[in-house]
Amino acid sequence: MSRGNLVGTNIILSDRAQPLANYPHAKVIAGFIFISGISCRKPDNTYEGVNELPNGELELDIKEQTRAVIKNIEIILKASSPEASLNDLIDLTVFLIDMKDYSGFNEIYNEFFDAKTGPTRTTVAVKQLPSPKLLIEIKATARAP
Repeated sequence: MSRGNLVGTNIILSDRAQPLANYPHAKVIAGFIFISGISCRKPDNTYEGVNELPNGELELDIKEQTRAVIKNIEIILKASSPEASLNDLIDLTVFLIDMKDYSGFNEIYNEFFDAKTGPTRTTVAVKQLPSPKLLIEIKATARAP
């Protein structure tokens, strides 16, 4: 049986942090953009919102990381469909390491989205993300304009 149009197009951006396994940044299929879990990791594999202290401890900033994740998602949307923007997001799943960061995350989230026009959202606490430098990761679905 042919899958035809259900194969879609995988989007892998060479100028962004590369996926840590064999998956794309996004998949465009049937008028939708499915974005893999995105973090604040930069192309050079450093992280936004991370300050390494001289004693080796890490200061992690949920606000800086949230802003960087949303901006990374915006870049992936544009690469997936040139007319796409954050306004095309339909649904987000947010993974936080600790719910104590929930209000700081919401503060920045609310700069980008409102309840009348923004995406649906689920926020969950997880035990661990791929790096101890990460406080947040977001997975998204958008319409492809």
